[in-house]
Amino acid sequence: MPEIKVNENAMRIRSHAIRIDNRELMSVTGVKDVESFNEQEIRLVTEAGILHIEGMELHMTKLNLDDGQVIVEGEIIAMEYDEPPQERGGMFSRIFR
Repeated sequence: MPEIKVNENAMRIRSHAIRIDNRELMSVTGVKDVESFNEQEIRLVTEAGILHIEGMELHMTKLNLDDGQVIVEGEIIAMEYDEPPQERGGMFSRIFR
């Protein structure tokens, strides 16, 4: 019987978590991509949807998309999610909504 190899990266399920310390340091896991960033706003694509982080003098001090981790420093004022992530089904599931 032939041996089946599984791509570990394709099977990786990342959990999404946020930790904020003193509104100055934020650690986010489950990050898929960075949509945009500047000193006032950072937009992250996460397992739970797009996360908007608003603040002043925001800097990403760590960005590791392979591990899905971002660390943000600065004055964190607010954060908000866009719509939850949509699961993409087949053609029939999109037609019959």
